[in-house]
Amino acid sequence: MARVAWFFPTPSDDDIPEGLRSLFAKAQQAVGFLPNVFRGYAYRPERFSAWFRHFSALQEPTPNLDTADREMIGVVVSAINRCPYCVISHGHALRAALGDQFTADAIAVNWRHADLDDRRRAICAYAEKLTRAPHTVGEDDLRALAAVGLSTEEVWDVVELVAMYAFTNRLALATGQMPNEQYHYVDR
Repeated sequence: MARVAWFFPTPSDDDIPEGLRSLFAKAQQAVGFLPNVFRGYAYRPERFSAWFRHFSALQEPTPNLDTADREMIGVVVSAINRCPYCVISHGHALRAALGDQFTADAIAVNWRHADLDDRRRAICAYAEKLTRAPHTVGEDDLRALAAVGLSTEEVWDVVELVAMYAFTNRLALATGQMPNEQYHYVDR
């Protein structure tokens, strides 16, 4: 893991609080390995716990915003921000959720070249606009999301997901988080 370890040392197993140890075990069981970001973000365990609860709540699928849509937002935002950890880790999750490696990879490189329906195109366009030029978003952008079938709560989720991924990208970039090697070959 190519973290900025000299500045933000990785906590030892003994320094990880019990609540995080069980979360680490669940994550390892779910994906087959412990994502590097878990140990890195555990530098501030109480904040990692709060972040993870928020992140997990945002990942709950709804009728018009499924798991793939939520991961797609993460990939679009992370690609714009050039965050290797997040593009690769959420690209992995997007491949699994879509069951389509080609489309997931196309979204990671340039979502405009992916074969997406109007709903997903609108979601990607909004994610890009809020990431690149947040000062330019307005009510018409929210209405565009509603016009493709998202409920008011789902429009809120899109906004909050973009904001969460922008935050996470900056944290991963600032602390030098690098993706696990396993992300490159699992689900391919």
